[in-house]
Amino acid sequence: MNKKWQIYETDEEKVKNIKEKYKINNLLAIILVNRGITDEEEIRQFLKPTRQDFYDPYLMKDMEIAVERIVKAIENQEKVIIYGDYDVDGITSTTVLKKFLKDLGLEVSYYIPNRLNEGYGLNKTAVEKIVNEGYSLMITVDCGITGIEEIDYANSLGLEVIVTDHHEPLEELPKALAVIDNKRKDSKYPFRDLAGVGVAFKVCQALGMRLGLKEESYLKYLDIVCVGTISDIVPLVDENRVITKLGLLLVKQTRNVGLRSIINSSGYSKIDSNTISFGVAPRINACGRMGKAEEALELLLSNDIYKVNELTKKLNEHNKERQEIEKGIFESATEKIEKNHLDDNRTIVVGGSGWHHGVIGIVSSKITDMYFKPSILLSFEEDGIGKGSGRSIPGFDLHGALMKCQDSLEKFGGHSMAVGVTIRKEKLEEFRKEFEKVAEEEKIEEIVPVLNIDSKIDLSYVDKEMIDSLKELEPFGEANKMPIFAFKNLRIDSIRALSEGKHLKLTLKEDNRIINAIGFNMGSLAEEYRIGDKIDLAGVLEINTFNGVDNLQINIKDVMKSI
Repeated sequence: MNKKWQIYETDEEKVKNIKEKYKINNLLAIILVNRGITDEEEIRQFLKPTRQDFYDPYLMKDMEIAVERIVKAIENQEKVIIYGDYDVDGITSTTVLKKFLKDLGLEVSYYIPNRLNEGYGLNKTAVEKIVNEGYSLMITVDCGITGIEEIDYANSLGLEVIVTDHHEPLEELPKALAVIDNKRKDSKYPFRDLAGVGVAFKVCQALGMRLGLKEESYLKYLDIVCVGTISDIVPLVDENRVITKLGLLLVKQTRNVGLRSIINSSGYSKIDSNTISFGVAPRINACGRMGKAEEALELLLSNDIYKVNELTKKLNEHNKERQEIEKGIFESATEKIEKNHLDDNRTIVVGGSGWHHGVIGIVSSKITDMYFKPSILLSFEEDGIGKGSGRSIPGFDLHGALMKCQDSLEKFGGHSMAVGVTIRKEKLEEFRKEFEKVAEEEKIEEIVPVLNIDSKIDLSYVDKEMIDSLKELEPFGEANKMPIFAFKNLRIDSIRALSEGKHLKLTLKEDNRIINAIGFNMGSLAEEYRIGDKIDLAGVLEINTFNGVDNLQINIKDVMKSI
């Protein structure tokens, strides 16, 4: 499906001023202007953030209460437990807080719920177990903000709770001793989009300030904070950019034996946000998806190289198993979709027996990308209960749509782009019809995927120095995507499919200039275009290194014949 190209209308006067004032090239100045980074302090912080750019953690609601309670626990050597989560954000949050408290002389334990048996967040069985084991204080990380009943239960059993979270609260806040979450309606903190690990880091920062410690006492954990922040797909702007820009510098020389081992095993030679997103995060997440989250946590906590090596092997095995399961579910789901013509609908709802709960969310995302339609995948057990995950397309509020289909659902939760669902098998067709009706009413077929393009440029303008300058914009991620450029009227000099027809490989010519281009999962276009055809291309500029030789390359995001 061709996308709608949205090329920014750039303010040339602002570009000229920024280019001259900051001695940067024209393209870099264009991108900064397009992204609204034009104020002098914003530009400085975006290009060269420092440790002075962190906000005061005591601007967070309840931070002072939390810090005083933790200091009391340290002084009295209380029995304290961290209640985390099984994804990368939860694992890194637990790692950072546990390691920092150990530095302060307090050995704390942790509890990570099993994704397959317990699901996300607090549960009363776990709370009761924690109380029975004699803990007096529980600190949640990356969860807890919606645990109203569970925290009431903890209070009734005499367990004090500090909540640190970054998810949206309900109308009522839990009655914990302290609730630290910048999405609280009464929050005055300047930035609301920290990841869970970012909030845990701010607790460490506040403790360090309270105890008069050097900044290095908590800044040394920015490598782990950076991994969790990038992996959780939060906007990489403002304080998150400070965390990730400074954190990646530490990742490159990390002293965390486990993190170093994961990076080495991932096969990535260059350490950047891509290495974290596609090399590190899937391996840690795979543990949680397979119900083995503790192994990922132990890896990041351990200093024993032999143990680390064994755990790294396990992470890679879990990731491989996850990939195989994912492939099987994807093939089964697409077969059902094609056979039953489900892709003719505005939405796709497909179910199967025994599909792995920890993996179907990834498959749903792939189905949505493939058909550009909201999809919900359900795994039905023998009792006729289906549990599943859904993913949406930009412009369609999936959670809002499910609100209109409540009568046919057992329960659901999530947000506009991703949901979790529970449904009875006998209600499947009823739900499918209701969901389809909502999509029809909202005219979902009129939604066209938009490709935001920073600038149209000529091949003559492209060189290695210019591409290298774009590194100033890293780390890339949510709200700071890799810049995409448009190239018009390029002539195809050569064209072929790679990897058994999966990918597209081109050489393109403009005047006397030739450049390589690669289109991942675009192999079918090799039959649609011919040598000599003129095409318009949208893509990312990159340097492809092969056998020690650097070649400029366009990573294609969309292509169409020139008019």
